[in-house]
Amino acid sequence: MRRFTQVDVFTDELTFGNPVAVVHDADELTTQRMADLARWTNLSETTFLSTPTDEGADYQVRIFTTSRELPFAGHPTLGSAHAWLEAGGVPQNPEMIIQQCGAGLVRIRRDGGRLAFAAPPLLRGGDVAPEDLIEIMAVLGVDHDQVVDAQWVDNGPGWVALLLTDAGDGLVVATQA
Repeated sequence: MRRFTQVDVFTDELTFGNPVAVVHDADELTTQRMADLARWTNLSETTFLSTPTDEGADYQVRIFTTSRELPFAGHPTLGSAHAWLEAGGVPQNPEMIIQQCGAGLVRIRRDGGRLAFAAPPLLRGGDVAPEDLIEIMAVLGVDHDQVVDAQWVDNGPGWVALLLTDAGDGLVVATQA
């Protein structure tokens, strides 16, 4: 039996945050088993904590959605670090947790009870291909004349940022289809 934690990230009030499932001691789980468990939790992401293979890391995490594995994602990073600490994890440096993930090493700063990370480098940046932009605009119900700029800001999940003409519309971020 493995320890399982559900963390409500970005809040200190239950059910007001973004949940992530965290499975502890996942060293012996296969990729398929992790994918199956992630589908079962039915959350946006489920993470699996294991022994790091990089000696500079405190733990290793693998991040799964209900349909695929991600090299990095923000709220799973914070939720996993919180769950790891709550389960008795002790970082090599008391002020900094080092998480190993598919995107490399992620530094997580501890500030009292708060955690913050430095995002890993982008896996993909720059302009969005016209065919991708057309699909994204269709999904979001945005017209071409509303789009000032579109850029890849992908450090794991496959994000595209759209800057729209109307400040009331703000900045819209959508995942790749």
